[in-house]
Amino acid sequence: MSTEPVSPSTPTIVLVHGAFADSSSWNGVIERLRAQGHPVIAAANPLRGLDSDAAYVASVLDSVEGPSVLVGHSYGGSVITVAAAGRSDVEALVYIAAFIPDVGESALQLTDKFPGSTLGPTTRAASYPLPDGGTGTELYIRQAEFHRQFAADVPAATAELMAATQRPVALDALQQPATATAWRDIRSFALVTGEDKNIPVEAQRFMAERASAEIVEFSASHAVSVSAPDAVGELIARAAAG
Repeated sequence: MSTEPVSPSTPTIVLVHGAFADSSSWNGVIERLRAQGHPVIAAANPLRGLDSDAAYVASVLDSVEGPSVLVGHSYGGSVITVAAAGRSDVEALVYIAAFIPDVGESALQLTDKFPGSTLGPTTRAASYPLPDGGTGTELYIRQAEFHRQFAADVPAATAELMAATQRPVALDALQQPATATAWRDIRSFALVTGEDKNIPVEAQRFMAERASAEIVEFSASHAVSVSAPDAVGELIARAAAG
């Protein structure tokens, strides 16, 4: 498949993964966007704390020449909401099965706002060292539960690899409230996943409607970027087209 030439005005699409995933979760989406001529970067979200994660993604945006479209999956939605605040170079925000917090809201608070998430009982906690010598807590999804909980519509063999390579998220990152709200100033798009067991569909709808986002609903698991890259890529391309 040939790649179309990139126009100087074509925004760079910056993809931000969420908890229990890594940048490879965007691979299918990247292939489709690049085939359409879109420059793409998949940032490595540190998953350590909302403010520090957002600062890191903002530094990635600083390295991009020209405009960008910022895309977040799951907890990555919280990160892009803070990272893009006050930036004129971000043309659109795209939320994929994602948190879209207002100032003062955390990911855990939004998860609990509506019933339906079964994530909690499937996770295990582990300790990790902090730079100051203290100890933090991070969460994993138990590998035996990963397919059913996170990626029910992904082939079992693929889900097993995703479970083994998942990136843990610091509990502090999920508890830290957003300090800025980029969606109030930047046009937004949201893909709402109807079979999501991590973020209840009612919570996704609530957040997307509050942000006045252009909403697409799709019957998919939380791992929609893996199970349905065509649908995800189509929405991102629409946002990039302006």
